[in-house]
Amino acid sequence: MAQDAGSSIPESGNSPKDDAAASPASEEMTMREQVLDIIESILADSDARSEGVRNNLRALLDARPDDPERVLLEHLLETRKTPGSPAKVPVQRQGTSLHLESSDTARTVSVPVSHEVRESIQSILADKLLLTAFQPVHALPGGDVVGVEALTRFVGEDGAGADVWFNEAAAAGLGTELEIAALHCALTAAHDVPENMSVALNLTPATSSDPRVRNLLAAAALAPDRIIVELTGSLDVVGGQTGTDGLGPLRALGLRLAISASGAALVSMERIEQLRPDIIKLDRHLIEGIESNDGQKTRARAIVELAREIGADIIAEGIETAAELDEVTALKVTAAQGYLLGRPSVHPLDWSAWSIRAQTEAQPAG
Repeated sequence: MAQDAGSSIPESGNSPKDDAAASPASEEMTMREQVLDIIESILADSDARSEGVRNNLRALLDARPDDPERVLLEHLLETRKTPGSPAKVPVQRQGTSLHLESSDTARTVSVPVSHEVRESIQSILADKLLLTAFQPVHALPGGDVVGVEALTRFVGEDGAGADVWFNEAAAAGLGTELEIAALHCALTAAHDVPENMSVALNLTPATSSDPRVRNLLAAAALAPDRIIVELTGSLDVVGGQTGTDGLGPLRALGLRLAISASGAALVSMERIEQLRPDIIKLDRHLIEGIESNDGQKTRARAIVELAREIGADIIAEGIETAAELDEVTALKVTAAQGYLLGRPSVHPLDWSAWSIRAQTEAQPAG
């Protein structure tokens, strides 16, 4: 999208990137259509041994005709508790990273969380009731889409945002398992992201150091130089990610590491020196209203200067107004994302359209 800052980039909403409750209607419809397809495929099964299971699903549909997502989730939970029920739901939709295959990921936990919450999380882990949405990242000042950030959505989340699910999973001792399941879905979905775009994946520091993460990333269809791992949450306990430690071997092949140096958890200079990130991000806490706040401008300018000193790119996220976009462009921020520039989408056709639109608009007139 070859547009200068302040030009007529469509405005669409004003919510932070992780606010699943404010996801666009097109995303919600896509999710519902897929859920209805899955329910239809289950009911179409003719195996006499699972007739009781299908009857239970029909009863759930009769009780909740306007909430198919909740019906599917309750059905899967009930199926897992029913002796002799089918071991898996025979549906897989790789185009949008919706997987409903059983696995041995779930494990027994003793953390004091509610029985319903624990079973919901274990069902997500076992049946991978996940969707991956991608949000475009635009280069500045030109506006071309140069990458996407993967954001997790949950089928049957019943209004709860992704953060709620991840927080409850962590409380139940299943945080890393859920992150790895989401990473698997994102890497599968990334097959449909145009090759000229990078793919940013969010992981907590603890999960980023799990050997399974390195194995998944090494086996991904994406070239390492297209992968960005963004460390989220506190970085106080994160180990090194260089040399042979953590993601170090993949970084040597081109994988990039991103951290946030603003917001509630200001990263110390010592930690930045240790991690040597390739990208430093300005988050919504710093971006919101920056055009009228001298303190925020000063802090953002200092972070940009720090990034230059260590050779890191800088990305502003959560851009929701033209004034915010003008301000970060004036600071010579490398790239930006946010609802002003583009909402997250679960649809591969949207991901391709971002690339096609950028290529078309970049062509000289005449």
